[in-house]
Amino acid sequence: MQIRARMSMSADGYVTTPNGWPALTADPAFVSGESHGIREFLDGCEAALMGRTTFEPALTNNRWPWPDLDVFVLGSHRPDGTPDHVTTDSDPARLLEKLRAANRGGDVHLIGGPRTIGTFHSLGALDTLELVVLPLLFGGGMQLTPMLGPDTGLTFQRERALPGGSVEIVYSCRGSRTELPSKPASQR
Repeated sequence: MQIRARMSMSADGYVTTPNGWPALTADPAFVSGESHGIREFLDGCEAALMGRTTFEPALTNNRWPWPDLDVFVLGSHRPDGTPDHVTTDSDPARLLEKLRAANRGGDVHLIGGPRTIGTFHSLGALDTLELVVLPLLFGGGMQLTPMLGPDTGLTFQRERALPGGSVEIVYSCRGSRTELPSKPASQR
């Protein structure tokens, strides 16, 4: 089982628009559940893991966003209308134990913002971070970097161009990173 986070961000580093929407939704090439490599990403995933803030809007959607995935939600309470098959817990370590116990060998899509990704990374549970960098500038919104910085231990694995000008960048979260140099490489 690999826990894999995938999120989009603007070229200037924002994971949400200034209005709080996920960055990907601002891209004119975005098609929910189809564009930006999401189908390839979800191939092999059996579960979705997320925070309550990400989960709650799904309760009022016209369609259930995770029809083929087991769903695990980190939250202080079980929101009204939560389907019986959704597992919730307020403790991230306990929720992780439940997730591992239910796993049948497939990967887990960690969905959420910087705080949720940072929480599971701090538990040593995050295996990869996949970023879809959009060819857009927002000038504001929420950034990923307050929770993940140079000491996070991300190791570049690969990149690929996506239709519409976006770029997918995949990092392993299992490496270690030394301090950033005090001088640019050209001055060492």
